[in-house]
Amino acid sequence: MTSSEYDLVIIGGGPAGLTAGLYAARARLKTRLVEKLSPGGQVLTTDWVENYPGFPEGVSGFELMDKMRQQAERFDLEITSSEATAVERQGELFRLRHDGEELLSRTIVIATGALPNTLGVPGEAELTGKGVSYCATCDGPFYKESEVAVIGGGDTAAEEALFLTRFASQVHLCHRRDELRATGVLRERLKAEPKVRIHWSTTVTAIEKGESGQVSGAVLKDLKTGRTSRLPVQGVFLFVGTKPVTEFLKGFVELDSQGFVKTDPELATSQAGVWAAGDVRSKTLRQISTAVGDGAVAAYQAERYIENKFHVPRK
Repeated sequence: MTSSEYDLVIIGGGPAGLTAGLYAARARLKTRLVEKLSPGGQVLTTDWVENYPGFPEGVSGFELMDKMRQQAERFDLEITSSEATAVERQGELFRLRHDGEELLSRTIVIATGALPNTLGVPGEAELTGKGVSYCATCDGPFYKESEVAVIGGGDTAAEEALFLTRFASQVHLCHRRDELRATGVLRERLKAEPKVRIHWSTTVTAIEKGESGQVSGAVLKDLKTGRTSRLPVQGVFLFVGTKPVTEFLKGFVELDSQGFVKTDPELATSQAGVWAAGDVRSKTLRQISTAVGDGAVAAYQAERYIENKFHVPRK
């Protein structure tokens, strides 16, 4: 087992991690980014991004993240494809274990992101990015004058269903219970919105693909009668919860009730010398643009921390 020492180790290579890496590398901090898959995170699976500044015609998720990676590597950011399995404090440093190797670092930025819970039904994985979405803010504008289905019954599902009424001609909200878990105000707004139709005690058992290769419908099952029916929709939005990638961080930093990392306004965690950035952080809005901002702030805070604690002057 080898051991290497760094100024900063970034765990996660989505927009937050790559931005933190860019800022740290430009500041001439010795930095390693550890990403279990390919740099880019969930954005790599996003077909088209229209709400990231600087791309008036939109940009593919792959192209956007590839450009971010190239930009960070231009300043000699080290990127390793490996999964972090444990992190702990060792005196004034931190020890990170990943796939048989150990890294020592003065600071850590956690940018492991979060994954949407899936239904696991036929067609879901195949059609993700082709009509199946987990983000109405990202993809809603693609469904002007179309019918879409929203799956879920909590605050997020209610909020996103209402958001989608700005574009879709009809929003079908499917909930497996006969009462929404969303707050009272949201329930009232949904019931008052003529574009929203609520399907009670209903679950989705399959998502269908049309000749175009995009979503053409969803198969619904009435949980009370057992009957199935086909709902012709062009988009299916799933909001059945989100799970942060923080299992290996339990006991190391403070997490909220859902497992997201708690931070202060400067993105510092409960562990001095550790910051969190992007979707893994406990916050209200999870977008590429907010992740990029988080990454910049986290890297800047790490640089200041190193200067003050280890008396390392800026280069």
